[in-house]
Amino acid sequence: MIFRQLFDKTSCTYTYLMASRSGGEALLIDPVLEQTGRYLKLLEELDLKLVKVIDTHIHADHVSAMGKLRDATRCVTVMGEQSPTEVVSMRVGDNEKLTIEGLTLRALHTPGHTSESYSFLMDDRVFTGDTLLIRGTGRTDFQNGDPYDQYHSLFERLLKLPEQTFVYPGHDYKGDTVSTIAEEKAYNPRLNVSSAEEYAEIMNNLNLPNPKMMDVAVPENLKLGLRMEAQHRVPSVEVDALLADWPNVQMQLVDIREESERRRDGAIPGSIHLPYGRFASHCSDAGTLRSLNRNADLLIYCAVGERSTLAVEIANEYDLKGLAHLPGGFRAWKAAGGEIEAVD
Repeated sequence: MIFRQLFDKTSCTYTYLMASRSGGEALLIDPVLEQTGRYLKLLEELDLKLVKVIDTHIHADHVSAMGKLRDATRCVTVMGEQSPTEVVSMRVGDNEKLTIEGLTLRALHTPGHTSESYSFLMDDRVFTGDTLLIRGTGRTDFQNGDPYDQYHSLFERLLKLPEQTFVYPGHDYKGDTVSTIAEEKAYNPRLNVSSAEEYAEIMNNLNLPNPKMMDVAVPENLKLGLRMEAQHRVPSVEVDALLADWPNVQMQLVDIREESERRRDGAIPGSIHLPYGRFASHCSDAGTLRSLNRNADLLIYCAVGERSTLAVEIANEYDLKGLAHLPGGFRAWKAAGGEIEAVD
């Protein structure tokens, strides 16, 4: 496995790059905007294709590189389903699996630092964001933080992982790079408490100043998604127009979400499933999309319209004609009362 721990010294943020092999798919966790060029260069040097970028929560101390990386690589942007950000391409829920080629992470909702904070567990290691730090824990005094929620996230979720599990935090201010669950149980002073009330008492009296970047970072991170106006840069069919013709739609619907999303949320009836992760291959001369496109115009949809916008751009580069997408995606279809079928 390829694994890199990268550091932004301004915000003391750790970013994690991982892939199962050289030449394969890669994933980044908690990238920092100012380091975008560094990430892209490293991906090129290691011959990796970035396919997913995760933010563990809405950051207050730096602007995320998710948007820039999406624009540069057409990767999928990922956050927890509780995230208040305007648009994120893929949302995961508690205990859902997130996969790339050869690697699987399990999403753990660990609120407390913020209400939407997630950790991600992969085999022998857990990426804890700002929930569990090395010999510390993330503050709980802004962005819907709650010390009682964090206590339960720590003591009922993270600290119940196997003791040999490596802990890779979102930040460190002392130069430490990695710990283990056993070490944190033994030596983390904030975990040396006997009750949630005692923990809350500690966290409520830290009296820390706000992060210097907070007034800039939080608003920017809330709007990093591909918003509705940008989703109209490619041909589109609005939900209202689709519903007006339903069910006598002349276009073939193509669902490019991942199977886990379809099983969780359902699908628009009559959709063909061609996941975004292999979309370029579907557009090739021998690909499924090219074959479908010979007989019908195609309407591409995803969760919120971000992946489908990028997909139509990819299809155009392969000279496919008659493709459009659904702005707002499946979420807009559901909100408008569109028919949904369960996916087994």
